[in-house]
Amino acid sequence: MSGLSALGVRKSAVLLIQMGREKAAQVMQHLSENEVETISAEIARLDQVSISESDDVLTEFHDLMIARAHLAQGGMDFAQQMLEQSLGPERAAQIMERLAAAAVQMPFQFLHRADPAQLRSIIAEEHPQVIALVLAHMTADKASLLLSGLPSGQQAQVAHRIAVMDRTSPDIVRAVEAVLERKLSSMLQPTELSQVGGVDPLVNIINRSDRSTERQIVEGLEALDVELADEIKSRMFMFEDIVTLDDRSVQQVLREVSGSDLALALKGVPAGAVRDKITHNLSERAAENLLEEVDLLGPVRLTQVEEARQNIIRTIRKLEEQGQIMVRRGGDDEFVD
Repeated sequence: MSGLSALGVRKSAVLLIQMGREKAAQVMQHLSENEVETISAEIARLDQVSISESDDVLTEFHDLMIARAHLAQGGMDFAQQMLEQSLGPERAAQIMERLAAAAVQMPFQFLHRADPAQLRSIIAEEHPQVIALVLAHMTADKASLLLSGLPSGQQAQVAHRIAVMDRTSPDIVRAVEAVLERKLSSMLQPTELSQVGGVDPLVNIINRSDRSTERQIVEGLEALDVELADEIKSRMFMFEDIVTLDDRSVQQVLREVSGSDLALALKGVPAGAVRDKITHNLSERAAENLLEEVDLLGPVRLTQVEEARQNIIRTIRKLEEQGQIMVRRGGDDEFVD
């Protein structure tokens, strides 16, 4: 991720926000798909960023770029000497430490050379925790292929462990990596890498799976952890994804949801695709009344907005389960309209 990798995810997100949309988009073009997904998710999670934090990030990024320029000119020692002269030994050591950490190879690098079918045959015999650790370090597309090929009971166990996974000891990661690398040393083909566990990567994996696999995973999670299953289900279709529904489906959803929920859900949504998708599927008068109600709400708590959006998402999922509407996902076949 060049200089961004040394900053870390949050600081990279703060930096890109400060750049503005056009420049941030240009930077994003030079990042890998995994980096774009990770930083985009962090940008989405950012609520408020203080002026002092923004200034600190800009200063740190500036220092890192100077360090990289020195590094290109004369190597690590030369860069450290130049930084010590300009910033002092303590600050120079911190910057060089970040640069060194960013250069460290990510775990499970060898996975990008493994064929999915062969990899699945190997990891299927491993403990669910080991499988979860492996899938959490892969792209969502490849992880969904592997997950869908496991027995349904094992799918739920692995999915649960991915969702609750937070941090894993580097020693454990290295031990698992060494064992798997030995087993996979004879089956090497290219692919990409991903990283980290948690609910978000599990949702990405499920969203890219076929409906049968999705249903098996969710049903298995419901038996293991009801609250987690509910969270996963509510996050598998985001409110902004309403733009992917056809107009007839949107009209059906609008008939089922309350006007108060709809107004709250639109609070804070700027003019654009999401608003247009909803208002264009209402009568002109109803659309005017809705937007007027949104304006009259005044300041509202974010939790209220999120709850209203979740109510609409639940309605969408209910109508989909009843077969009344169709939700398109990345893993679905092509549709004929």
